[in-house]
Amino acid sequence: MPVNDSTRVGGEMPPVFEGLEDEQGWEEPEAYRGSVGRTLFDTKESRDNTVCVILPKRELGNVPSQSLVRIKSLEDGRSYVGVVTAGPFAEPDGIRGDTPLMVTTAARGATFLPNYHGRVEVEILGEENDGHLTPPRWRPRPNSRVFLLKEDEARRILKAEGDIALGRCVGYEMTVSVPSDRKDVLPRHTAVLGTTGSGKSTTIGTLVMQAQKAGMAVVILDVEGEYTAICDPATDPGMLAALRARGLSPEGVANTTLYHLVGRETMNPSHPDRRQFCLSFSNLSPYTVCEIMGLSEPQEMRFFQAYDVLKGLLSSLKIFPRGPADEAATLEIDEMERGYPGMTLSLLTDVVGAFLAQVSKTPETFSPYNPLLEENRDALMAAVGAVKADHPSSWRALLSKLWKIHRTRVFDNPAAEPIDYSALTEPGRVSIIDLSDTNSPILNNLVISDILGGILEAQDRAYQEGQREGRAEGSSAAAASPAVLWGAPHPTGRPVTGQSIPPRRTLVIIEEAHEFLSKDRISQMPNVFQQVARIARRGRKRWLGLVFVSQLPQHLPREILGLVNNFILHKITDTGVIDELSRVIAGVDASMWRKLPTLAPGQAVVSFGHMVRPVLTAIDPARCRLRMVG
Repeated sequence: MPVNDSTRVGGEMPPVFEGLEDEQGWEEPEAYRGSVGRTLFDTKESRDNTVCVILPKRELGNVPSQSLVRIKSLEDGRSYVGVVTAGPFAEPDGIRGDTPLMVTTAARGATFLPNYHGRVEVEILGEENDGHLTPPRWRPRPNSRVFLLKEDEARRILKAEGDIALGRCVGYEMTVSVPSDRKDVLPRHTAVLGTTGSGKSTTIGTLVMQAQKAGMAVVILDVEGEYTAICDPATDPGMLAALRARGLSPEGVANTTLYHLVGRETMNPSHPDRRQFCLSFSNLSPYTVCEIMGLSEPQEMRFFQAYDVLKGLLSSLKIFPRGPADEAATLEIDEMERGYPGMTLSLLTDVVGAFLAQVSKTPETFSPYNPLLEENRDALMAAVGAVKADHPSSWRALLSKLWKIHRTRVFDNPAAEPIDYSALTEPGRVSIIDLSDTNSPILNNLVISDILGGILEAQDRAYQEGQREGRAEGSSAAAASPAVLWGAPHPTGRPVTGQSIPPRRTLVIIEEAHEFLSKDRISQMPNVFQQVARIARRGRKRWLGLVFVSQLPQHLPREILGLVNNFILHKITDTGVIDELSRVIAGVDASMWRKLPTLAPGQAVVSFGHMVRPVLTAIDPARCRLRMVG
């Protein structure tokens, strides 16, 4: 009989449909109530630590990507926690979604919508035992119940808690935060990476304000002057709209000081606490100076010839050492880290000039620039004449490079004082180093090197003093009783209650870090890298954390990324860069890497050492004023 035989219309119902009315009263077993799906059988495509979960149609909109779920395994009774790493995907019931029937009807505009369900891939984070996650030893059984975690459970499991709020977790209303009182988090260093316009500046603005309120000292090495106005509330219309949507109000960062080099302009001349500073040449390691200036091997050899002659002159002129105490101190000087006391760029330039006059056979024409050596010209020429030297062209090239730096008049300038590094590490103080008017990467790098070394020394002294005074040591003490040990938050960072003084916690933010530490030059600047590596290693024990910010992460050396434990990854569109980062950064799953090119401005993958896994986060809009936003 033909299928379209009208005699069958209105006839008896086939036996296969009998009993459907009785099944309408079927109820889900009690143990499955509240579940959003069930695990499926494994297939040849199944992978370790991942399971496929099938969702009913009604739950498709309730299980977004990155959701946390609890899987209660059938039969063995084990409980697992996992995260949705792929999906939800909609699949038709009983047929493939790409069958000719589905494709043809869709292509011809026909209406054919079969019943369908959802599918997600879940990565197992761990097995639950007494409220704690342990590494999973088995897999959930097929047809196991899957439940969405509530926000309080998700917060407890992710451990994205602390006193520095960064933003909100995508898919949840919970806040993603970082603890400032744990030595194993921020002192293990952070990288903020992303393309131009991805939201890095907003992240830094939020981080600075929250860190200051938590009582940390913050130092920003600002090469473009973007953060020179963070003492003022936000004014950009787009930022104000985002703040209103988030329920926040504009607010300037408290207790800020703006530093700029003597003789240079600042991007915010109206800052209420603006100070000029000069560099002290004696603070810089001579090896670092040679590398940053890009001296050739012959020039470097002559640099150290002049350097050693100048040390002898300083001693004979009773500038340093002056007595037995100074003589003992000379034995402790490590020139791989810092320079020689009493050494100035002006004095060194004169010594190199004297060498050039000597090898050029015109010593009588040389006139020292520095008044001290002008008064002691005979002693200078005698010291230079006692050293075998040759090749005037090499001495001339070295002198030219030294004069280029000397003409900036930022070294040992009597019109300004060097920075007091102890003041930079005061709790609750935010110091902005404005380098926007230097127009010289070499000068910027010399400033950054000097400041990093000075901050490490100041932090080391504060740490040693804190040890002697019995200050709270770290996460174990703070976790035992935060209210007792750390006190209530205070704008200046001083605890208002408590029985112990917290250690000084300092955060140094290096903007455009790829210019200071370039992959192309790291082999030529081993001492600069060793300086940063020393700060990274020693900073972990002394509450000193570095934050590297870069819009060109492909130019950052792998050695630097290897020092970093925490990452905030904004939008990165270059798949080659993403592949390279994925080989360096551990703990970020493939689904997160796939999201990076499509992240909206202000969204970021946040991965910190205290978290169970990275979290896709909508960073809070900056409440302070950022000069280059909008």
